[in-house]
Amino acid sequence: MPNKNKPPAAAAAPPERRSEILAIAAEVFAAQGYNATTVRRIADAAGMLAGSLYYHFDSKESMVDEILSGFLGELWARYDAVLDARLGPRETIEALVTESFREIDRHRAAVAIYQKESRHLAALPRFRYLTDSQTRFERAWLGTLERGVAEHVFRADLDVRLTYRFVRDTVWVAASWYRPGGLHSPEEIARQYLSMVLDGIAVRT
Repeated sequence: MPNKNKPPAAAAAPPERRSEILAIAAEVFAAQGYNATTVRRIADAAGMLAGSLYYHFDSKESMVDEILSGFLGELWARYDAVLDARLGPRETIEALVTESFREIDRHRAAVAIYQKESRHLAALPRFRYLTDSQTRFERAWLGTLERGVAEHVFRADLDVRLTYRFVRDTVWVAASWYRPGGLHSPEEIARQYLSMVLDGIAVRT
């Protein structure tokens, strides 16, 4: 619950410090889970008193909201750029997968939170946008796969809904093992992933 004694200075918190606290909170939420995470636990990780955290955020709900909405806002800006480019079906899938891995690289903790908590959080009025985002995901991916089948780029017997679920889950589960700065860039991981997936659904010439 929000702290009713939150100081009025909260609205004037420096944006750099807010961003730093959000990054720390994202790691704690990803590791501990939303329900198990307390404001005190986030404050401890940030090296501050729990009461001081309320100068920046009024609740842990506000923090996870800002984490998820920021991640999804950036993801959809990049997805929309791909979709607006009106590429071929295969090229669209390649670009969407690549952008997905780039977002995992930039927002690994937020992706992990989204995977673990979105179904629970979406039931809360504040997080209804999570359901809207899921609907947009399905529309974008299913539409591209259906277009690929219609244009004979993907196999005629392809179950597009099953394929969508497979691609979705196998891409985003990478947040559980991916670490920025590893041996492979997100673009290289996407390339390797796509070479395995598309050889299974593309029409052989």
